[in-house]
Amino acid sequence: MSIYWVVLLVAVLVEIAWALSMKWVQVSPGWLPISCAAVLTVVNMVMLSYAMRGISVGTAYAVWTGLGAVGVTIFGVLLFNDPATWPRFAFTGLIILGVIGLKYTSA
Repeated sequence: MSIYWVVLLVAVLVEIAWALSMKWVQVSPGWLPISCAAVLTVVNMVMLSYAMRGISVGTAYAVWTGLGAVGVTIFGVLLFNDPATWPRFAFTGLIILGVIGLKYTSA
């Protein structure tokens, strides 16, 4: 696995943290949650941009958004009592299959 893929996977984790920080801003507005969200935004964009140096833009963006959505869905169920239904997890599984397909068909 190239460094670009490693950076992209870390960017996915930062993306999940960013989305969760937005919930934090909603629940408890203040300078700390807003600052955290702002810093995560910058880190996220820098990492995604770096990953795109070695991964095609379409693949990198699809993996980043897809895995980010999967992570936020899981944490939403665990932390915020979001619905945990089988269709929701089945379609989340399809996102994961799509990401795997993109990884194995990228140059």
